[in-house]
Amino acid sequence: MASQQEITQLLSELSGGEEGALDRLLPLVEGELRRIAARHMRHENPNHTLQTTALMNDAFLKLVDQREVRWQNRAHFFALSSQIMRRILLDHARGRDRAKRGGDLDRVELREAEAVSRERSEELIALDDALKLLVEFDPLKSRIVEMRHFGGLTVEETAEVLGVAPVTVMRHWSLAKAWLRRELRGGRELRPRQGRHSRQGENE
Repeated sequence: MASQQEITQLLSELSGGEEGALDRLLPLVEGELRRIAARHMRHENPNHTLQTTALMNDAFLKLVDQREVRWQNRAHFFALSSQIMRRILLDHARGRDRAKRGGDLDRVELREAEAVSRERSEELIALDDALKLLVEFDPLKSRIVEMRHFGGLTVEETAEVLGVAPVTVMRHWSLAKAWLRRELRGGRELRPRQGRHSRQGENE
């Protein structure tokens, strides 16, 4: 696995417009981008029209178009990657919801897979609506949810990106989960995605 310093250096070169930085960066981040995409897709219907590879590729194309971003480090890069993937899936869910409302649903018998897909889309949209409320009065908590829940970043990585102490991340993460549980009226508890970033015994 590439070192943090190596990826951070390439991100700095990419921000500076250096030719060839993108070609050298992709092989180093592709594996982690795929893992982040897989974490997002685990909560989608197996028959989702987007698959892990397509989600990863779409996100990467959007990432390289972020001309004005001054990349801090690899954690910053993967945090934004996860955020972009969530937006792609959310746009997809909202588009599917609009399409279903526009059709004659009375004449369509939904298969079980379609019902599951609709339910998960509704959950994603409901969570996004709750996060929009949260960001209005506490942007820090909203960003921590983005990084911890969706991106699977550790407390330390989240703190590094945000420039705060790890204990601050843990406190806000705990309060944000409690607020979102109330807002979603007893929905499933938010936890970081399991993967390379999650460590046994880590405080949640």
